[in-house]
Amino acid sequence: MVYAFSTDSLILLVHKFITQSLGGIYTVIQTKAKITVDEWGENLFMMGPYYEHNINTQVEKCEPSNPAIKKAMGALTENGCPVYFGRWLIEGSPYVILFDTKAAAWNVDRWKGDLWDTCGIGLPFHDIEANDSLIFGSMVAWFFKELTDQLGDSPNVLAHFHEWQAGAGLILCRSRKIPIASIFTTHATLLGRYLCAGNVDFYNNLDKFNIDQEAGERQIYHRYCLERAAAHCAHVFTTVSQITAVEATHMLHRKPDVVTPNGLNIRKFSAMHEFQNLHSTNKGRIQEFIRGHFYGHLDFNLQKTLFFFIAGRYEFSNKGADIFLESLSRLNYLLRVHKSDVTVVVFFIMPAKTNNYNIETLKGQAVRKQLWDTAHTVKEKFGTRLYEALLKGDLPDMNTILDRDDFTIMKRAIYATQRHSLPPVTTHNMLDDASDPILANIRRIGLFNARVDRVKVLFHPEFLSSASPLLPMDYEEFVRGCHLGVFPSYYEPWGYTPGECTVMGIPSVTTNLSGFGCFMEEHVSDPTAYGIYIVDRRFRSAEESCNQLTQFMFGFCQQSRRQRIIQRNRTERLSDLLDWRYLGRFYMHARSLALSRAFPEKFWMEPLAPPQGFRYPRPGSVPPSPSASVHSTPHHSDEEDGDEEELYDEDEEAKRDRQNIKAPFISLCFDYNSQVPDHPTSPYIALLY
Repeated sequence: MVYAFSTDSLILLVHKFITQSLGGIYTVIQTKAKITVDEWGENLFMMGPYYEHNINTQVEKCEPSNPAIKKAMGALTENGCPVYFGRWLIEGSPYVILFDTKAAAWNVDRWKGDLWDTCGIGLPFHDIEANDSLIFGSMVAWFFKELTDQLGDSPNVLAHFHEWQAGAGLILCRSRKIPIASIFTTHATLLGRYLCAGNVDFYNNLDKFNIDQEAGERQIYHRYCLERAAAHCAHVFTTVSQITAVEATHMLHRKPDVVTPNGLNIRKFSAMHEFQNLHSTNKGRIQEFIRGHFYGHLDFNLQKTLFFFIAGRYEFSNKGADIFLESLSRLNYLLRVHKSDVTVVVFFIMPAKTNNYNIETLKGQAVRKQLWDTAHTVKEKFGTRLYEALLKGDLPDMNTILDRDDFTIMKRAIYATQRHSLPPVTTHNMLDDASDPILANIRRIGLFNARVDRVKVLFHPEFLSSASPLLPMDYEEFVRGCHLGVFPSYYEPWGYTPGECTVMGIPSVTTNLSGFGCFMEEHVSDPTAYGIYIVDRRFRSAEESCNQLTQFMFGFCQQSRRQRIIQRNRTERLSDLLDWRYLGRFYMHARSLALSRAFPEKFWMEPLAPPQGFRYPRPGSVPPSPSASVHSTPHHSDEEDGDEEELYDEDEEAKRDRQNIKAPFISLCFDYNSQVPDHPTSPYIALLY
């Protein structure tokens, strides 16, 4: 753990996406807020742009209690650039300072000139996002100038900027010599995203790209310049994973000083031993949907059906949907060749352009409900007549207990389930059906949900919602009901989706090109035994990676029900690895490093190595993998291995795993002018996101 000691200090956090529910960066800010508030208390402030439609529901406005903050805000407001203050209504309730960039837009031409005069970066008129980022950054730099003028030499201010959208503020602060310590974090380089979206061999050619030319050809050179300048201006440069650190070193020409892995607020997902029951309950809800969607073709046993899924932004290649579909085709072949009685239903949860629900899908749910109502009606009649017969002391005649009308109703219900078409592979009507990448590849590999297929495919082109008439489940409920999350990403700087699976006790597939996969390889001796399957997409060809993914999924299908339960227990125990209570130490280290570099005459930091993480050993019992603990061919899911039951002790394994969490790393950053307290106090820090 990194402590920054000071007698009087303050922390401010600023991010372009505060109060905007956008992707993984928003998740980082929101989930980390609680532990940061616990660390810094009233000295923590988050800063971001003002969006009225979000503020009205997410922020409780109030007056700042700190006089320096209040005067700095007043200086901007009096000059026609409104600034608002309040508490963000999330866990921890941090203070937020919000800048009205729309109201201050009349300054944009003057601030463009300042940016050009300062560092020679020009912003085109048509790039609205870049212009908004400059307005935001200029207001932030102005605010820090007013704030530091009010504070004087004490307390000190630390600003943490995330992503290029906040980079302009960092560049202007350093060029104007505003006395703050600064950190810049990139969650993914701008040019890296663009290059990978173009299906280039990115990681094998990192040292061969002409960076300036590539950025210019994509008309993002000005954005790239902001990002690169911010990285070089910061006292400390960080990124979220080792794989992104390699990328940033080549793309931005500065090696990150600290890797700050992304965590989660584990308490939000914590269900203790209840998570197994939650899996069973939510699996039942998914099974109900499957009964309706596959009506007339429900010739597979739902008790031997596994649910796989992939979810995220619709980036077909970056998210690995291409290699996933090819592997599903091969998995289907293996299951059919081995005459397996296991069926795999695969969900693609990726938002795409649609115009409405698929009529056939809606009809399926209506047919299912009608069948349920019919069965319930007949059951009530049957129960009533059986009850009356028993009251009279008679054994009922089973041939007469149901009359002709009852059989007619049941026959009509059976006829209603007949269909002459295959169950649809998508739940919605796609606007661009012919050229949609997922549908095009489904046609190529021929997975049309035929009776002979052991792998069924469902494309759900919008995010899940409990208000949906098709699959009324929130994302968290859906994940808990599935058996395996598959995320074979090619470009994934961190990857929250497999992390969320892990804390909910659901095994997942990731890659060594994702930050999450690299993190697990580093901190877990045998990730597969803990339900983390890591596909090698960095050092293997696409064909080899596809075969490896196929074998992972095929091996998972071979597991017995008991083996899957054991694996889910192990997966859930990895939650501690992803808890901000432990991963927050990397941010603490970065903050202390920035303070010691910005104010060397006041802060001193012990020259120790960066904080180390954990190392989970291989489980003591035999891991539930095909090579070690299952038969070479699929077997009945209810079969149990008696020897394995004797070897596996859940409580003993859990106890050993908890002991393997190393004590937090300690590196001290002392204030020369103060005595070292028994408990560290919070320095005055400003973190800009």
